[in-house]
Amino acid sequence: MTTDKAFYHNLMKNLFTDVCEVKYFDGEVKKYGQGEARFRIELNEPIAKSQLISDPSLAFGEAYMKGKIEIVGSVQKVIESIYKNTDSFLSQKKPYAKLAKMFSNSIRKAKADVKYHYDIGNDFYRLWLDETMTYSCGYFKSPEDSLLRAQKNKVDHILRKLNLQKGQTLLDIGCGWGELILAAAKTFGVKSLGITLSSEQYCPVQEKIEAEKLQDLVEVQQIDYRELRDRTFDRVVSVGMLEHVGKEHLKDYFSSVESLLNVNGVSLLHCITSYQEGQTNSWMNKYIFPGGYIPAIHELVSLMASNKFYLIDLESLREHYTRTLEHWARNFENALPEIRKTKDETFIRMWRLYLNSCAASFHTGNIDVHQFLFTRGVNNSLPLTRKYMYECDNNQP
Repeated sequence: MTTDKAFYHNLMKNLFTDVCEVKYFDGEVKKYGQGEARFRIELNEPIAKSQLISDPSLAFGEAYMKGKIEIVGSVQKVIESIYKNTDSFLSQKKPYAKLAKMFSNSIRKAKADVKYHYDIGNDFYRLWLDETMTYSCGYFKSPEDSLLRAQKNKVDHILRKLNLQKGQTLLDIGCGWGELILAAAKTFGVKSLGITLSSEQYCPVQEKIEAEKLQDLVEVQQIDYRELRDRTFDRVVSVGMLEHVGKEHLKDYFSSVESLLNVNGVSLLHCITSYQEGQTNSWMNKYIFPGGYIPAIHELVSLMASNKFYLIDLESLREHYTRTLEHWARNFENALPEIRKTKDETFIRMWRLYLNSCAASFHTGNIDVHQFLFTRGVNNSLPLTRKYMYECDNNQP
């Protein structure tokens, strides 16, 4: 065995927690572990040792995208097997400080980053999201819930947590394709403003508002939350947006919410979270979410306290996101004949890895997703128990 082959042998031997089979670039096949292999890794080409050592996440991600690595079996299970092995150097994240200069999210850069991910075409997203085009964690009240049902459950769950009352005003920071602001107006009679940086989202939301004749209650603007001036709201909500603001601008987000939220107002923040501060995945930041940063829970709670917010409810939806991503990944694979009409194989492999690795990350607890409910000042008018959040659980529309 050559020195290079010995390097790969030691790498694969210690990489996974499950029994696996590896086919090397010279045709040799080896099994690691006792029993039946759960998956097979095919190394079609060598990967530079220097790249693997300096940035394993980026090296493996790019190798898979380019077909240097093939996975026979579940991509999600392979990634889970890596994450479960905490001693594996591939499961270690790159310190955020080393990448900080890349991720300074000015308003201009934030708009460019959003365009990179969200403006690649609504026709693409429509192929694998649900009918509402909701691109965030669903809420599964039962294992039998469809993706559409789970997304409607999630919107309803959020709106009920906010304890909305007719005539109140609501701001949705990062409103996506508009499902939440439309539902808030139709179900609770609140006046809703949604803001987004994506032109691919803004135009369809405006069309929905006009089609449903909700102009008196619902408004959408293509604007950064830091550009919103001279308006305040009874409720402020943000779902799946905070992950894009960058570590350096977390303070900006909470200070903005403080200025946008009326006294005694209620805000709900729904975002992906981690349990360690200051770490990131360089492959994800380069190819999927440039400028992204997953904040640690204690960072967020500390910023709430420093802005004199009162945290009144905290809920993890980690396994709900696992299920959501598994739905998306299945839909993505089923839609490949249509996707291949406009996207090449590198793009397809990149998105397959993204969806499956995220599902694996949530399922293994590598990352989490939480809903934080907090108020500006002391609000004694909210119900004493959480019962109000679930009053309609048995009466789904």
